[in-house]
Amino acid sequence: MKTNPGRFFEDYTLGEVIAHAVPRTVSGGERALYHALYPARGALYSSDEFARASGLAAAPMDDLIAFHTVFGKTVPDISLNAIANLGYAEGRWLKPVWPGDTLRSESEVIGLKENSNGKSGVVYVRTRGLNQAGEAVLEYVRWVMVRKRDTAAPAPETVIPALAPAVAAADLVIPGGLDFSRYDFTLAGEPHRWGDYAVGEQIDHVDGVTVEEAEHMLATRLWQNTAKVHFDATQREDGKRLIYGGHVISLARALSFNGLANAQVIVALNAGAHANPCFSGDTVRAWSEVLDKAETAAPGVGAIRLRLVAVRHGAEPFALKGDDGKYRPDVLLDLDYWALMPM
Repeated sequence: MKTNPGRFFEDYTLGEVIAHAVPRTVSGGERALYHALYPARGALYSSDEFARASGLAAAPMDDLIAFHTVFGKTVPDISLNAIANLGYAEGRWLKPVWPGDTLRSESEVIGLKENSNGKSGVVYVRTRGLNQAGEAVLEYVRWVMVRKRDTAAPAPETVIPALAPAVAAADLVIPGGLDFSRYDFTLAGEPHRWGDYAVGEQIDHVDGVTVEEAEHMLATRLWQNTAKVHFDATQREDGKRLIYGGHVISLARALSFNGLANAQVIVALNAGAHANPCFSGDTVRAWSEVLDKAETAAPGVGAIRLRLVAVRHGAEPFALKGDDGKYRPDVLLDLDYWALMPM
């Protein structure tokens, strides 16, 4: 057989390293399409001149373009037969990605746990994105629920990796040369700086975007994410195509511009959960909470830790979990990240 049916849960071995196929050279085309798919307006990623005034050689590729590209490479080996992508941890952006860079991915299996129903299991992987020089540009851990091929196959020994609850501020990697001491707040779109935000503050981002089937599938193909549940309606009992979680992440991040326009650069992904499935026709809204703040050694640059929550229209404002400790049914995404902001 020459076709690839994808891996199933029993095909993974603890400690194996998987080199993912098809490196990809990224360019301004990815940026233009990303900005067309999402209301992305971050000045540092939109303007070479703004980026140069901030100490960079030019505008790098959007941080989430790098994430989606690296993630997409892993799908044929990690989540082609996924039921759901469950969460993220220990993510760090290590180097800017520039137009013309070629990205590839590799993953190490760091945990396995069969589910109690015996029909599926959870696979934990640590993924690294590498550029053409072999330099790591991004790393993160994710865990995904994968079907078993044979329910009678013996369960592997359960290993759940110990993961840090957050990336320490001291471990954040600041892009070389970044300098916000001459930051132009007018061009960036909002006057709010690092000192204007308080830990515990919550921000309703006001705007919303209704998810369209065609846009979701275009975005998912753009990142070469081949997971069956995103395209094949027969993969789910409800006959619906599951919206790629990264699509929701980018929508929510773009919506957060209204109130957090100066949170310019994502540098770490502390935790993340796709709390409930998103489907075509859902209108996505977002709110944020300030979790922490830290100074950095870069001129004029502060770090801000944010919880970004995507919800369906009509959700109760700033409500995350119910009395039972479970996510409310209208919560789609709970993302904890560090961003860089002018002080």
